Amino acid sequence: MTNFVVAGGVYRERCSWPYWDQVYGSGGRAAAAVAEMAFPVTLRTYAATEVAAHFQSYAQMYGFDFVPEPAPQRITFDYVHPLSVPVIRPALVQISALPPLLVEGKTVLRFGMLEGTARVSANTCVYDPQSAFSPEQFSANGSRAERLAVVANRSEILAMGRAENIIAAAQSIISAEKAEVVVVKCGAEGATIVHRDGAVETVPAYRSDGAFTIGSGDVFAATFAACWGVEGRIAAEAANLASLAVSDYVGTRALPSRSPQQLEASSRIELVAQPGEVYLAGPFFSMSQRWLIEEAKHCLSDVGMTVFSPFHDIGPGPAGEVAPADIAALERCDVVFAVLEGLDSGTLFEVGYARALGKPVYGFAQTVAYEDLKMVIGTGCIVHADFTTAIHHLAWRA
Repeated sequence: MTNFVVAGGVYRERCSWPYWDQVYGSGGRAAAAVAEMAFPVTLRTYAATEVAAHFQSYAQMYGFDFVPEPAPQRITFDYVHPLSVPVIRPALVQISALPPLLVEGKTVLRFGMLEGTARVSANTCVYDPQSAFSPEQFSANGSRAERLAVVANRSEILAMGRAENIIAAAQSIISAEKAEVVVVKCGAEGATIVHRDGAVETVPAYRSDGAFTIGSGDVFAATFAACWGVEGRIAAEAANLASLAVSDYVGTRALPSRSPQQLEASSRIELVAQPGEVYLAGPFFSMSQRWLIEEAKHCLSDVGMTVFSPFHDIGPGPAGEVAPADIAALERCDVVFAVLEGLDSGTLFEVGYARALGKPVYGFAQTVAYEDLKMVIGTGCIVHADFTTAIHHLAWRA
């Protein structure tokens, strides 16, 4: 048995802003992330002929073994931006179900996949279900491991554990699956580690200049599996190293990850989640403007903010009614997110009013010239051309 086996999907990923067109998927990215650690890595997956041929060059470059099972379709995830819900092609109902991969290894990292499932027999397994719809229990397909860790995001843990809070859900999973530990990824709040004996620990997330979040969970799971499963580190230490590796990745998109020793020696600023109410300023007079306001509202909510949107919460009306209501909300809110595309006069007024009150303002301006933003930037507003980075930096108050 090899030292470290990754079982997970290899899919094409395309993103419009920022531009990204690569073949990774959870399995491919995880194998690449740990490829330079001091143990051999094998990737087991399904792959169409052309995908397998393309990805083989990745495996050779990173230095891991690539063992694909034939698949009739190539699968693509299309994102408008990293926080958007991807369009999966072909549609889920059109993806052929394939026989399980039979995976053995001393340490296995198992991901959920679209084409099938990996039936694992391992001494140690880390399982990331990778499903926003119906995450599969580890043992449901006959998988078994002497030591099991489940690593998943908050919504997946709640769905798997069928409980209203992550601690109770994690304890339910531990009981049902005889897991040693459950690690709950909580975004800017870091990760919560729930142990079999009932102990609960937390590790922070770390600041990065950028926020390319496609695949960040894959890097976390891979680093945790390598440190906990292969190196034998305690769960909290492994999760903290995984969090540091994610901070590197979302800021640079670089793979493989740095070694645990290099991560330990790095200096990163811990994030402190800053919930609160955000005033969503921006024009909403055309279909494209309305779409962007809806997208910003949804994404701000997803990163833990309470959103006040003039469009949704006040709506159209006479100036004498709308303007005082907007001003009252501005005075109440903790922070402003401003869509600066088009330099709408009402939005610029709201930005200036907020700065006069001393409130932080984070702006998104993808196509606006720097010269046109002189007063906005010069008064301390933080403006990003990347939508996802603007959203995350507001949530972090970075």
